[in-house]
Amino acid sequence: MAKIFQVSVRAGMTRVVEPIARGLLRAGVSPNAVTVTGTLGVLAGALGFGARGHLVAGALIVTFFALTDLLDGTMARMSGGSTRFGAFLDSSMDRVADSAVFGAVAYWLATEGDHAGVSAALLCLAAGGLVSYVKARAEGLGMTCNVGIAERTERLLIVGVGGLLTGFGVPHALQIALWLLAAVSIFTVGQRIAHVYRQAREATPDGSQG
Repeated sequence: MAKIFQVSVRAGMTRVVEPIARGLLRAGVSPNAVTVTGTLGVLAGALGFGARGHLVAGALIVTFFALTDLLDGTMARMSGGSTRFGAFLDSSMDRVADSAVFGAVAYWLATEGDHAGVSAALLCLAAGGLVSYVKARAEGLGMTCNVGIAERTERLLIVGVGGLLTGFGVPHALQIALWLLAAVSIFTVGQRIAHVYRQAREATPDGSQG
């Protein structure tokens, strides 16, 4: 099934990012440095602004620094491919950033007395972590798991749009975005489990676990 954030859009953004990536590499900046800087920027936007109710500023800062996911990946490709540590660092920093975003949203909603919104934010946090874990576990077992309607970019876009609309005065936009995100994240977990199950069945046609 096609992802929400279409491949053609990703490709277009990559063409914009490539000149920046070349410039940073020429300046001696490493992909790992960009990864860490992007995570620190997301932390600043989420905890410094979003958690305090400055949703527009928080969403814009988080979105800007979240795009370093494209930048560091492009830099790694241009410099000969990602190293094992670089891939590990990137995944680890993604989890830190995601935790900060949804933790900040949950904290702000709690200060507003919105218990249903807090529940949605915590569900998004748990489901988002599970989406990533299922893929990592499958790949660790030698299978592929590049499926799902809501990967990390899609999840951040959904919560970012919700935060922006709420910041501009649209009632319940963030809460609706969170419940939508929780639903598509859980659906994505199911998609990935089903995808891995089919691969496992093909590897063992009799259905036994070997």
